[in-house]
Amino acid sequence: MGMIGNLLRVTNAELEAYLEDSSLLEDKLYADEINEDEKFADIDKTWDGIIFLLTGQSLDTAEHHLTRILFSGQIIDEDQDLGLGPAHYLTPEEVVELNNEISKITVEGLKQNFNPEKMNELEIYPSIWNEGDDVFEYLVEGFLSVQHIFAEAAKNKEAMITFIN
Repeated sequence: MGMIGNLLRVTNAELEAYLEDSSLLEDKLYADEINEDEKFADIDKTWDGIIFLLTGQSLDTAEHHLTRILFSGQIIDEDQDLGLGPAHYLTPEEVVELNNEISKITVEGLKQNFNPEKMNELEIYPSIWNEGDDVFEYLVEGFLSVQHIFAEAAKNKEAMITFIN
């Protein structure tokens, strides 16, 4: 299965409820219909590769502010483990701010940052980077999903919850 990246658009009121009672978030995330929710995006195993394309660094060492699109450092509940640690969140204002940046990033710009050798050297998950052009397309698909969900959240003034499971 592996470590799968997920993003969920929520209203500010929903975010506040989850911050107050994180079990409500678990109930939402583990409901059978979550995968069909238009406010939910599964970016599969592209999350670490996306961080690399945006920062040139691995998640372990990245200090670039764009890592916040997936790992804001703002935790819903430190004690909650959704598969690979707790969920992170961004406020609606932070979503707008980050969307303004990532909306300008092109596939061509990502391609310039794609470096399979360095990605393998830095042990960027899932260590498939020498498998050819399809791997870059896989990352692009994940990034375009991130761009889309951020654009929708910014347009609707929504917060964002991200987690790995």
